[in-house]
Amino acid sequence: MQGQLGLEGIPTKLVRVTPARLANWAQCPRKYRMTYLDRPTPSRAGAWAHSTLGAVVHNVLRAFFELRPGKRTPEQVPALLRRYWKSDGFADAEQVARHRRRAQEWLTAYVEGIEPDAEPVAVERWVSAPMGSIIAEGRVDRLDERGGELVVVDYKTGRHALGVDDARDSLALAIYALAARKNLHRPCRRVELHHLPTGQVASWEHTDGTLRSHLDRAESLAADLQNATDAFVAGGDGAAFPAVTGRHCSWCDFRAHCPEGKQAAPDVAPWALLGE
Repeated sequence: MQGQLGLEGIPTKLVRVTPARLANWAQCPRKYRMTYLDRPTPSRAGAWAHSTLGAVVHNVLRAFFELRPGKRTPEQVPALLRRYWKSDGFADAEQVARHRRRAQEWLTAYVEGIEPDAEPVAVERWVSAPMGSIIAEGRVDRLDERGGELVVVDYKTGRHALGVDDARDSLALAIYALAARKNLHRPCRRVELHHLPTGQVASWEHTDGTLRSHLDRAESLAADLQNATDAFVAGGDGAAFPAVTGRHCSWCDFRAHCPEGKQAAPDVAPWALLGE
């Protein structure tokens, strides 16, 4: 494994991270420990309907771009949606039908706005690259090319509209941009959040400075989580993985195993985040 020279000339191991790992650590170290370190892994909560819906939309769009260019028409959406639809986490058949219709409306409107001859550079592309003290990696929803540069496209299906700040402040998008330009050896500064429920695109054009700031944050988070992990593996008691409570505790997958989380936020139904 590649490494850097430490203060005493000893190569240090690069920390391999994904945006999901960094986000879990930043939100709640205890959740990070239960997700990645505890063995056996604690049981998780059941499916969440909003996550199911998001996964379906992502799968349909991946399959849409895998079609031959001449076949990429809005008329393909119903068949693709039938192929990839799942109902996990929904309340009942009526709610399933309502959100399936909603997903079809989102997807049809979205693909109607895509140029017929548009050809992404990559769809669901895994990117991985050493950067400073970390190896940053993850799966990018889509990479486009515009004006000779790569553009990171990330699909969103949440109930809240997104703005420029969301694109600018996204550590995940910055990591994808940095890794994509290293993997494909092409400039990549622009990142976009495509919010299907509203049809809005929130975009940001990074500079070397803003990307460096995101990388600094990623390296800092990675160093903290690796130090805590090393202590835990060496026989620590988990004190370096405190619970950080908040509204997110209501939909945490490990809520059943966290007394602090259960006290901090109420139980919610698996379909509570659908935004009905």
